[in-house]
Amino acid sequence: MAIRLTKPWIPLEEGIAGLRGHLGVFQLADAQQQIVYIGFAGGNSLFGLRGEVTAMSKEIADSAFVRVEITTAYLSRYRELMMIHIADHGILPSANKLNKQPLTLGKMSPAG
Repeated sequence: MAIRLTKPWIPLEEGIAGLRGHLGVFQLADAQQQIVYIGFAGGNSLFGLRGEVTAMSKEIADSAFVRVEITTAYLSRYRELMMIHIADHGILPSANKLNKQPLTLGKMSPAG
């Protein structure tokens, strides 16, 4: 498994229509397919990934694409994706300040 989420981007409406109540992580991107938000659907998420992606896409006006990874280790994977984003870009995704979850991150230096 690649450390970065490498699945193809799916247009938001199409992506939401195909989601179910699974646990996992997701990334939202703008029209240029640049990540604007990284989130997760956990045990307290209503309707799982479908509910979380729908809710966050309404809060983030410039979200146009989504990609997801179904995993029961959603919190560890979420933190990993956030650390990778910081390692690649130096900052968190622009919309992650909307996330109400407290976040403690380590440092990661992924290869390539």
